[in-house]
Amino acid sequence: MEPGRIDRDAALPFYAQLKELLLPQLGSVWKVGERLPGEVALCERYGVSRTVVRQALDELEGEGRIVRRKGQGTFVAARKVDESLFQSMTGLYEDVAARGAALVSAVRRLEFAPATADAARELEVEEGAPLIHLERLRYVNDEPWALTSTWLPHRVASGLLDEDLTHQSLYALLEGKYGVSLDHGRRVVEAVPAAPSVAEALGVDAHDPVLLLRSTAWDQEGRPVEYFTAYHRADRSRFQVHVRRRRAGAPPSMLVNDSAD
Repeated sequence: MEPGRIDRDAALPFYAQLKELLLPQLGSVWKVGERLPGEVALCERYGVSRTVVRQALDELEGEGRIVRRKGQGTFVAARKVDESLFQSMTGLYEDVAARGAALVSAVRRLEFAPATADAARELEVEEGAPLIHLERLRYVNDEPWALTSTWLPHRVASGLLDEDLTHQSLYALLEGKYGVSLDHGRRVVEAVPAAPSVAEALGVDAHDPVLLLRSTAWDQEGRPVEYFTAYHRADRSRFQVHVRRRRAGAPPSMLVNDSAD
């Protein structure tokens, strides 16, 4: 994809390309609180349809990067302050099972796909490089609970495309069958408004608050092996945090017991 242009021969959908083109301009070309060009102007600038522009803006709004105000336009959102989150490397499947509930995953996508900018950065590959992309809608006791999008390098689990992930934990599969030694991860949780596509999947109203969890996991050799984003229904999910008074000079930390696996 050429800088500033949509690559019409690329496998990455136009809306995803447009999102990646707009992202670095948020906070630089358009400062926090400033209004973005209107949909028509973006259509003309990038040579795409209004549907493509709206889907790209939906994604950015869902990630909390922009704010839409009815009758006013679209504005650059203030970036949220990060906190360091340290948590056990358990997954949603294991956590739900421990509470005696049943979790089922509807696998919406399991394929090779070009790495998005975020996935490429976290997994230390070139943007557009082929990665395994797994998208699941997770149900707990038959209710939609979380929509997850997971990216993995092919070397991590070469046979993953042939696996049935409806009733099994991805982490258990990676460790038990593919010999991946998960060691540590970094996870960030924030509240964002649900984009229409996320809202439809989770059974909530568009722009209702949902919890967005981003996670990167490393193995014992320090290699990144998994990156995911997960949208959790705010009325169904709760992240339990254990805090401890830190010693002087030690970095702040929290222990969190929930995740998307």
